[in-house]
Amino acid sequence: MADSSVSSKTGTTSKAPYKRVLLKLSGEVLMGDTSYGIDPETISRLAAELIEVRKSGVELAIVIGGGNIFRGMMGTASGMDRASADYMGMMATVMNAIALQDAIERHGEPVRVISALHVREIAEPYIRRRAVRHLEKGRIIIFAAGTGNPYFTTDTAATLRAMEIQADVVLKGTKVDGVYTSDPMRDPEAMRYDTLTFTEALNRQLGVMDATAMSLCRDNQMPIIVFNVTAQGQMLKAVSGESVGTLVWEAEKSDV
Repeated sequence: MADSSVSSKTGTTSKAPYKRVLLKLSGEVLMGDTSYGIDPETISRLAAELIEVRKSGVELAIVIGGGNIFRGMMGTASGMDRASADYMGMMATVMNAIALQDAIERHGEPVRVISALHVREIAEPYIRRRAVRHLEKGRIIIFAAGTGNPYFTTDTAATLRAMEIQADVVLKGTKVDGVYTSDPMRDPEAMRYDTLTFTEALNRQLGVMDATAMSLCRDNQMPIIVFNVTAQGQMLKAVSGESVGTLVWEAEKSDV
């Protein structure tokens, strides 16, 4: 559960302990129970939950992956040039961002897609001050195309954008309710961590995020909450300071 050490840097009072959050969503979350692409029912439900979070008083930014359409490392494994494969993955994230924008707008909430690649016909170019201004005006923003550079994951893009917009916390929405000692889908004896330090997560290779993203969060004292975004209401609980999933933080466990 969040305490004063990981609450809003600004001291602004709202219903939630965090003033501004960065939500990292994998592209696979949009598939629902399908094996590829975007499930309309899943993305509509997700959009409704995102709006609920925004209406709780939280400024909400999102970084979305593209693994439901194309994953750069998958292309590399099949013999593609790594940079070319990564750029294809970035374009997949733009497609997901446009789909999520449409779903949110159909619920009546203002939202902007901001892309690290220049696709001006469908998205704004990334300008940090403009992104912050959108948040201050109450708009949800979706960051697409990762960092705009190959060899960097959307995990790293999420932590980088979180630092740039001065978010209070990174929420990593997955299909699992936290970080486990091993894969809970394969190991019935896997145990979930309530809290972890960054050093513990890195040393144990627990796969919270890639090492670059984790190190960036550790060096900048940015907490991460890993939770099950497919479970109804968990996102709102996370931003409300309830004990949800796994909190990864730079303090020792006894201090969290």
